[in-house]
Amino acid sequence: MAPEKPNKLAFLSMPAPAAYVAGLGRGASGFTTRSDIGPAREGPTPAEIAEAQAKRGEEPDMESEQFQDPDNEIGLFAGGTYEADDEEADKIYDDVDARMDARRKARREAREKEDLDKLRSERPKLQQQFADLKRGLSAVSDVEWENLPEVTNLSGKKRKLNSRDRTYAVPDSILIGNRDRNEYVNALDSQQQENGGFETPANGMQSLVDIGAARDKVLSLKLDQVSGTASTSGLSSSIDPKGYLTSLESQVHKTAAEIGDIKKARSLFESLIKSNPKHAPGWIAAAALEEHAGHMVKARKLIKQGCELCPKSQDIWLEAARLHTPADAKVILAEAVQHLSQNVKIWQKAAELEQDNLAKKRVLRKALEHIPNSVALWKETVNLETSAADARILLARAVELIPSSVDLWLALARLETPARARQVINKARLAVPTSHEIWIAACRLMEQEGEQQASIDRMMAQAVLRLRNAGLVLKRDMWMKEAANAEAEGAVKTCVAIIRATIALEVEEDERYDRWLEDVESMLSEGKVECARAVLAYALKVFPDRASLWRRAADLEKEHGTRQTLEAILVEAVKYCPQAEVLWLMAAKEKWLAGDVPTARRVLAEAFAANPRSEQIWLAAVKLEAENGEIDIARQVLEKARAEADTERIWMKSAVFERQTGNTEKALEIVDQALRKYDNFDKLYMIKGQIYSDDMGKIKEARDTYEQGRKRCPKSIPLWILASRLEEKAGITIKARSLLDRARLVNPKTPELWAESIRVEERAGLAGQAKTLLAKALQDCPSSGLLWSMAIWAEPRTSRKRISVDAIKKCNDDPLVILSVARMFYSDRSIMKARQWFERAVTANPDLGDAWAWYVKFARQYGTEGEQLPETIERCKPEAVVQRAITAEPHHGEIWQSVAKDMKNARRSTAEILELVVAKLE
Repeated sequence: MAPEKPNKLAFLSMPAPAAYVAGLGRGASGFTTRSDIGPAREGPTPAEIAEAQAKRGEEPDMESEQFQDPDNEIGLFAGGTYEADDEEADKIYDDVDARMDARRKARREAREKEDLDKLRSERPKLQQQFADLKRGLSAVSDVEWENLPEVTNLSGKKRKLNSRDRTYAVPDSILIGNRDRNEYVNALDSQQQENGGFETPANGMQSLVDIGAARDKVLSLKLDQVSGTASTSGLSSSIDPKGYLTSLESQVHKTAAEIGDIKKARSLFESLIKSNPKHAPGWIAAAALEEHAGHMVKARKLIKQGCELCPKSQDIWLEAARLHTPADAKVILAEAVQHLSQNVKIWQKAAELEQDNLAKKRVLRKALEHIPNSVALWKETVNLETSAADARILLARAVELIPSSVDLWLALARLETPARARQVINKARLAVPTSHEIWIAACRLMEQEGEQQASIDRMMAQAVLRLRNAGLVLKRDMWMKEAANAEAEGAVKTCVAIIRATIALEVEEDERYDRWLEDVESMLSEGKVECARAVLAYALKVFPDRASLWRRAADLEKEHGTRQTLEAILVEAVKYCPQAEVLWLMAAKEKWLAGDVPTARRVLAEAFAANPRSEQIWLAAVKLEAENGEIDIARQVLEKARAEADTERIWMKSAVFERQTGNTEKALEIVDQALRKYDNFDKLYMIKGQIYSDDMGKIKEARDTYEQGRKRCPKSIPLWILASRLEEKAGITIKARSLLDRARLVNPKTPELWAESIRVEERAGLAGQAKTLLAKALQDCPSSGLLWSMAIWAEPRTSRKRISVDAIKKCNDDPLVILSVARMFYSDRSIMKARQWFERAVTANPDLGDAWAWYVKFARQYGTEGEQLPETIERCKPEAVVQRAITAEPHHGEIWQSVAKDMKNARRSTAEILELVVAKLE
């Protein structure tokens, strides 16, 4: 048998080799289909996996309990709750951890501080490196500072210059495109010739138009969807640009951390509402979380489930109404009142959702059918009524149902006529015997009817007694607050009645005087003038012989009352306190200012009778006659005063009077007579020295007088200063300087002497020496406002603010320092700050005339510019500032005293002196 021939095509039935791709040599690429790999197979079972691991010698994975998270318990404790003992255990562990951390805290902080100090020593800050250079800048003068060259940036000039000269190679494509940009082709190609000159067929032209219209319509619809409104044109949208931008800004983009927190909170709330579905706060919190996440649909769904599971919870119904639209909220609240018909807040919310008053009235009256004893519902119902008669009917029904409501009784009384209101008040007192508001309302009703103060006082006294018998004892502060409220509402008589009936409550007998004065000051600070006046009136009845009380009452009337009330107070004051000289003087002055000079003389005559040796009354009589042009009478009064009173001040005023009238020889004679009696009175030496130096030009006699005065009165600072100025006026600056040095030895730590020494150096042109003296003066008198104010102006403009801060800290709000700060802001044109500091200066010391003069000058230049508070605009007007200055009657101030004590201005008024000082400032 012949052997079989081998089959050459047998390879066709053989399986292809691995990774064989047919036609790969001819550039084909292989791919695999589902038919090539067969159907999908299931993975190995756990048994097969375990068997395979056993064959390989591996141990199966066992979940040990030691690797489990204790917060995610499984098995036996999967359904456990977090109880109080668990919380206590966690708290103990936390306390232990905190205690251990605190033990290590001090050591850790010390180590960190040591490392930081070491780092700062090795690598100091730039600020520390240049500290010495910055301190050296204080020595740079203004001229040197202005001559510094301006800093310019030179780093980029060369580079910028090179960039202009740089050239680049232009590509050929740009050259060809620019060449053919303006070329026109008039020939048509073959396709355009076939289609009549168009690139597309004629029927294709219409399709392009349709495509463009469809595209525009789709764009319009998209824009309408964004804006929230439909456009009728199809080509224009009604997008509000501002609203669109606002909506974009309102979008909250949450970070990954926030999203993670929301997911954690959501899982916690889901666990809470599943474990305790009857817990309403859990449903509210879950809905609020979804609202915060922006899922309103899910939030409403959750709150709806909560309402179904917790129908007796008020909060969950209110939260559901809040999360829904007003229309849906009405439906929700309608369902809520079926479960909670006695809940006031739900009814109020339902009425609030209504738009018109008629619907609100309907809801509230329905609510009153279910809850007739709710005061809040009755109040809202009455407030909706536009007719007083209907409101009166409702309130009458309300007080029948709720007789214990004070507010309803008072509202009904306000709506009734006076006669019926009195009946309503009486019924209210019987229904609510422990209500002080009803008694106060009764007093106010009496005041409205025009009853006298005595009747209202009796009513309030009866009220206090009845309330005490009923077991209600109000605190004294509560009564004072009610009096203040009555004054604020215009019931002055009721306010006075409350004060008179209750001012003595809770006050010991030996503490009444001080306590009542404290009450007056506190009431005036709060603007309660009538309350303060009533307290003072009651205190004067108890202590009629206290002159200080009468003085305080007179000051109150002078500031807040009228001239008639002030005169009446002073008339009563001098009857009870005839020995009080100041009260007599105030009474005479008020009559004088009113233009009634004869009455003022009569008052002073009565004052003489009560106080025959009173120095102040004698001098007031002299001033009265002198100011009214009765020079001879004033001279006779002074002669009589020297004979009867015979005080050093009367002798001094007599000499000044003669000097002012131009009788220099007589003034000198009076001074010599006075010095024989009172050789230790320094002002006599001052007057004698000024007569010699200023009036007679006798420098030697003036020098001898001042020297004699310094020997007899070495502690008199003005004597030393006058002696120094006399030597400086004579051109002997060295002697003036030595006199001040001797004065500082005799009177150490005296700011006035240091200030005069500094001014001597400044007038001599020695600015450096003046600055050195100022530094020594501040070391000797570190809390002197006079020296610190000089230090502020001695510094350059750039350093004044820093010096002013130090001055305010050192001097504790000295008026001179405050005035210097105000002037500094004035020079810097900081109008608001300057006005505030000027107000502080005149408030701190109203007797400082320089402060008033600077303030008047500032107010006339800037007026009320920059002022925004309506209650302070009137006070800032120039005429108001001038009037306030005249009322304050200042007497002190360096410039003010130099002008006021000038003999040429002897008879000038405060307003005239103020104008002279302002002119001198300019």
